[in-house]
Amino acid sequence: MADPLLEPFQLGHLTLRNRVFISAHEPAYSEDGMPKDRYRLYHEERARGGVALTMTAGSAVVAEDSPPAFGNLHAYDDAIVPWIQRLTDGVHEHGAAAMIQLTHLGRRSGWSHDDWLPVVAPSPLREPAHRAHPKEAEDWDIERIVGRYADAAERMKAGGMDGIEIQSYGHFFDQFYTPLGNRRTDDFGGSLENRLRVPLMILRAIRQRVGPDYIVGLRMAVDEATPGGIDAEAGLEVLRLLNGDGLLDFVNVIRGVIGSDVELSEVIPIHGMPAAPHLDFAGRVRSETDLAVLHGAKIDEVSTARHAISEGLVDLVSMARAHIADPHIVAKIIEAREEQIRPCVGATYCLDGIYHAGEALCVHNAATGREATMPHVIPPAPTTRRVVVVGAGPAGLEAARVAGERGHTVILLEAMPWAGGQVMLAVRNPRRRDLGGIIDWRVAELKRLGVEVRYDILAEPEDVLALEPDVVIVATGGLPQLPEMEAGAEHVVTVWDILGGEVRPGDSVLLYDDDGTHSAMSAAEVIARSGAELEIVTPERTLGVEVGGMNHVPYARAFNETDTKVTLNQRVIAVHADGGRLRVEVGSDHSGHTTTRTVDQVVADHGTRPNADLYFDLKAGSSNLGEVDYDALINGSPQEIANNPDGTYQLFRIGDAVAGRDIHAAIYDALRLMKDV
Repeated sequence: MADPLLEPFQLGHLTLRNRVFISAHEPAYSEDGMPKDRYRLYHEERARGGVALTMTAGSAVVAEDSPPAFGNLHAYDDAIVPWIQRLTDGVHEHGAAAMIQLTHLGRRSGWSHDDWLPVVAPSPLREPAHRAHPKEAEDWDIERIVGRYADAAERMKAGGMDGIEIQSYGHFFDQFYTPLGNRRTDDFGGSLENRLRVPLMILRAIRQRVGPDYIVGLRMAVDEATPGGIDAEAGLEVLRLLNGDGLLDFVNVIRGVIGSDVELSEVIPIHGMPAAPHLDFAGRVRSETDLAVLHGAKIDEVSTARHAISEGLVDLVSMARAHIADPHIVAKIIEAREEQIRPCVGATYCLDGIYHAGEALCVHNAATGREATMPHVIPPAPTTRRVVVVGAGPAGLEAARVAGERGHTVILLEAMPWAGGQVMLAVRNPRRRDLGGIIDWRVAELKRLGVEVRYDILAEPEDVLALEPDVVIVATGGLPQLPEMEAGAEHVVTVWDILGGEVRPGDSVLLYDDDGTHSAMSAAEVIARSGAELEIVTPERTLGVEVGGMNHVPYARAFNETDTKVTLNQRVIAVHADGGRLRVEVGSDHSGHTTTRTVDQVVADHGTRPNADLYFDLKAGSSNLGEVDYDALINGSPQEIANNPDGTYQLFRIGDAVAGRDIHAAIYDALRLMKDV
C-alpha cells in the first residue's frame, strides 16, 4: 500500500512531491537582515532530506517600523532579492519548493530594535510578550504598510519564491480584525466589515502586484480560543470573507493566540503537553473550506503525520521541530529507515534559544544551524582506529555514535547498569520524560552500528589501557556541588538527591537555587507536586534565569497551583540544626538585612563540578597530554597535537567532565571533535 505521506499534491500551479512541509519559523540565522549562507544551508539540508516544501522566515518583515524582534529577515530591502534567489535555487536543486512568510509585526515587537521607530498597531494595546506600547495606526501608516506588503511580495516573486504566506495570528494583519487588537471607532473599527478593510486591502494589493497565478496563503488563527477573541465560527467567516474573489490558495491553520508565553505554549506545545492538540480542529477547517489546508503543531512523529493525511484532516502536514531534530525524515521514510529518525523530544530548546541565545538550536542535534561546518550524515574515516569512550551520558553516547559512523572500532564503558547520565535524573520529573528519547535513540544507533557497550564498569586507568586504545574520550560527566555558605552545608541535600529518589521531599522545604537551570526548577516542581510546603530562594532577579520563556510556563503553573513561595534577590547564608528542624539564615547581595526560616529540609543547586579523575590519571600517557587545538576544533580540522613522544593514545574530555554546561553543549563537544577522528 502506498504511503499517504509520499503522495504528491497539487497546490495551485505547483506540484509538490509529497505531503510533508516545514512551516515558517524564524531560526534567527539572518545576517544584516539577509538570508545568507547559514540561513540558506539550513533550508537546503531539509530540502535534501526530502520535504516537499520549506516555508522560510517566521516572519520576514515588510517595513522598517516592524522591528525584527527575533532575527527576522528584512523583506523591505531590495538587497534581499539576490539572497532569496540563492536560497530558492538551492532548495529547488534538491527537488523541494520554497515559500516565505511575510508580515508586519504590529505590536508584537519592540521599539528599541534597528531603526528605533515607534511600534504601530490598530489600537494602542500593549502585547504582554513584547511589552511595547504601540501608537495607533494613522491613515498614512495604513496606506504605507499596505504598499509595503505588496512591495515585499513582489521582491519575493522576483527572488524565485514559489509563493508567500501572510502571518495572520498576533501580527498587524489580524490585529485589525480581531477584537483583541482593534478598539477603533473609525472606518477601520467596529463591525467585522470595517475590521476586515485593512486585511483585504493588503491581500488585494498583493494580488494586484504578483498576479492571479502566484501562490498566496494565510497562516491564520481560525479560532483564537480565548475570551473576547475570534471563535471558530467567526474565524471561518473571516476566512471566507478574506478569500473573496479568490485571493487565497491555502490556509495554514493555527488555534490560539500568542500574546504571552503562556498562550504561545498552547499554540506550540512543549514536552509534557498533548501531541497534535489542534489537528482535529484543522480537520474541521478542511471540511468547511475549499482552500488547501496546511497544519502543524507538535506533530513530531511520523505516525501522527501519516494519520493526518490518511484521514483527510489536512492536505499538507508540517513537522517543523521534528525536522530541526532530523532534517532527513522523509528520506528515511522512503528508504524504510523510520527507526533511525532522530526524535524530537519537545524540549523547545530551539524556540527558547531564539530569545535566550539569539539562535535556534536543537537540544540533541548539534548540526542543525551549523550545516556549513557540522555534518548531518557522518562520513567514514580514511583510517580505522580503536576508540574507547568512558561514560554513557549524552556526550559519551554521541562520541561513540559518531565514531561508529566513522567506521572505528568503539568500546563504551559505563559505571551504571544503564545509559543516560544526568538525563536520567531529568526524566524523573514525569513531565520531562520525553527527554529520554535523547538517550534511547543513541543506544539504538550504537546497537545498529555494532558499538560494544559495557555496563557496570567503574573504569580505572588500567581498564582503559587494557583495551589498547588509539583514542580515549572521557565523558564521565559532573558531580553535584553545593553553593558556598558560612555554615551548615552538611544539613543540605542536592537536587540530584531529590530527582534521583535517594531523598524524599520533607513536609516543609526551602530550595536554594544558585544555578538558575532546569535542575533546580525540575526538582522544585517534583517537591511542589509531592504536597510539600515549598519556598524557592534565588539570588537572581528572576526565577530560573537560564530557563527559556516557553519552558518557564509549566514550572510557573506548577508553583502557582501548589502555592509555592518564590523569593528573589536573596541567598542562603547558613543552615543550623534546630531541635529536629533546620533554621536557615537568608540574606541579600543588596543590603545587610537578614531573615530566618525554619523548615524540615534544605535542598540546593549550584551546578556540577567535573568528574575528571580518570582524565587526569590518563593524561601523562597520552600523545597530546590532553591538549585540544581550539583553532582546529573551531575550523573543523583534525586534532594533530602530539607533544608527548612517549604517548600511545590521544586523550580528550568532553561535556560536563570539562565544565558544567548543558545537553546541547555536551553533544556539540562530541560531534565536532569526533567527526574528524
